[in-house]
Amino acid sequence: MLHLESDSVRAALWSARFGLEREALRVTRDGRMSLTPHPFPQDDPRIVRDFCENQTEINTGVSESAAAAVAELERIDARLRAALAALPEPETLWLGSNPPPLGREEDIPAARFTGPRAGKTAYREYAAARYGRRKMCFCGVHVNLSFGPDLLAADFAAAGGAGDPRRHADALYCELAAKAADRIWLLVALMAASPLADPSLFGLGGPAGGAPLFCGFASLRCSELGFWNDFVPVFDYSDAPSYARSVARYVEAGLIAAPTELYYPVRVKPRGPNRLDSLAVGGVDRIELRTFDIVPFAPAGVDARDVAFAHAWLLRLAALPRAAHPAREQIAAVRNAKAAARYDLGTATILAPDGSAAPVRDAALRALDDLDAFCAPLGAPPAVREALAFQREKLERPGARYAERVLAGAGGAARV
Repeated sequence: MLHLESDSVRAALWSARFGLEREALRVTRDGRMSLTPHPFPQDDPRIVRDFCENQTEINTGVSESAAAAVAELERIDARLRAALAALPEPETLWLGSNPPPLGREEDIPAARFTGPRAGKTAYREYAAARYGRRKMCFCGVHVNLSFGPDLLAADFAAAGGAGDPRRHADALYCELAAKAADRIWLLVALMAASPLADPSLFGLGGPAGGAPLFCGFASLRCSELGFWNDFVPVFDYSDAPSYARSVARYVEAGLIAAPTELYYPVRVKPRGPNRLDSLAVGGVDRIELRTFDIVPFAPAGVDARDVAFAHAWLLRLAALPRAAHPAREQIAAVRNAKAAARYDLGTATILAPDGSAAPVRDAALRALDDLDAFCAPLGAPPAVREALAFQREKLERPGARYAERVLAGAGGAARV
């Protein structure tokens, strides 16, 4: 846990590093899935492919504020859109977490890689067979966050300064990942922005799609209908090598083909290549939060206030005492995340470790009260204070949540 009793820790508390990943599907001008090859250089570090050949992913660099990270995302997004508009058959981006009208499964093109990277295509074909190509078309935002070097150094000194500072940081991040996974339901509830889906996502409707469907979820991709493994993983968060081994055992058991197939809302990411051996040997570089829907009301699909809120939330969790994270609580955490994806936060419930239950809305407001009380005496920057107020408004003002705004603007959505 962070040593907030230290003046040095408190002085460096708000320093952090941010990176964003945003997926989006390329579509034709009439809103159909593009079937053209990826039109960007294979060595472009900022615009890559994810599952589909037409699923772009923007990877920002590292910024020292949420606003700067979002500003970079917007600049790359503008470059991407300009390149698509200049194609012989102009294309654009579908800026939503649920896909546009889909044709046949075989018309959803897995990303094509050649040469030494041909195995990436083989993995995508495997994933398509296992999970279905339609589900692979969900898009979202991943927020990557690490604490500033000054904060980590100050906390190491406050803990006594004995041993390896890198291992101290690893232990802090692993424990933080466990706490975040336990409470990730809060981010699901606040960042949900995908209540509507084209019928073709479920194999319904004709080739032209149909009236959008509302299935009772605020975030379809984070719900029980979304992108999850067919088992609930349980991790050992003791340290980075233990965490890596707990992931590896699912590969060894044949439950997943590779660590990247672990579709879990919180990940610890390594220094260097994104491999388990890098994590075990080189340690943890950052926390990745994977539950953010694309926000259709933000220029590039991400609101900086949401990213700033995630930073404050992670700091609050890092300041909590270490705790056990037994299997039953890790399993309940996944159940809570799926519950928070429901549209009606007054009837969906969050289960506490003691077995009690509370409506998601009530539990979320209590969590915001706690976070406000945490930030108030710690000199939270104006951007953080604004972010906290923004999240509270989503819960307290009727119609303010992203999902509510999307549904209100849809008019004639069918309800199933």
